[in-house]
Amino acid sequence: MKNRLHDNGAALAFTAQALVVTGKGILAADESEGTIKKRLNSIGVESTEDNRRAYRELLFTTLKMEEAISGVILFDETIHQESLEEERPFPQLLQDKGIIPCIKVYKGKVDLPGFTGEKVTEGLDGLGDRLVHYRELGAKFAKWRAVFTIGEHLPTRTCIQVNAHALARYAALCQANGLVPIVEPEVLMDGDHDIERCEVVTGAVLQAVFAELLAQGVIYEGMLLKPNMVLPGKDSGQSVTPE
Repeated sequence: MKNRLHDNGAALAFTAQALVVTGKGILAADESEGTIKKRLNSIGVESTEDNRRAYRELLFTTLKMEEAISGVILFDETIHQESLEEERPFPQLLQDKGIIPCIKVYKGKVDLPGFTGEKVTEGLDGLGDRLVHYRELGAKFAKWRAVFTIGEHLPTRTCIQVNAHALARYAALCQANGLVPIVEPEVLMDGDHDIERCEVVTGAVLQAVFAELLAQGVIYEGMLLKPNMVLPGKDSGQSVTPE
């Protein structure tokens, strides 16, 4: 099958390589309002917009941060904010340090109708327009996460396929709009399954995801895959060595 390269394929591949440069990592500063509220409350700080901005500014202005961080994943609120100390929008502040700004674009996980215990990630509606807006604000890559629960009869083929299709659709839209997609199909550690069961499920999920990515013309060189680790469930009582 001929790969349908986008006109910006080379630029996407260049950005993807810059994000995985040796010795650096990607900082996730994309906590939702609910998650960051819990974190701030735990230290007695009220979760106001000003406090959330100040917390992110503390991270982004850390001395020599750029020596260890290649990219930063931002939340919708944060990508619209600016540093009061530096008097620059956060995406520009990061780019001036040589750090690549990212935006989380999915809208959360909801129950998959008819499939108890399974989730589907939402956010495809209007995504193309939102990506254009985020790119204008300075975003160079994006993030989308899908989750899969291991149970006696889970995940179902339907859950795997629905989320694989959504991940690939998101990735194709990102690349068409000049952004590198992070594709994150995460098999959760919740449960009492052994490592062999996790390996089988992870393999099935990755096969489905890459089949959809290929079908939708996504350029592998212009994307990042963030897979889960293959491990026994956290309630399994099983201990395994790195080997």
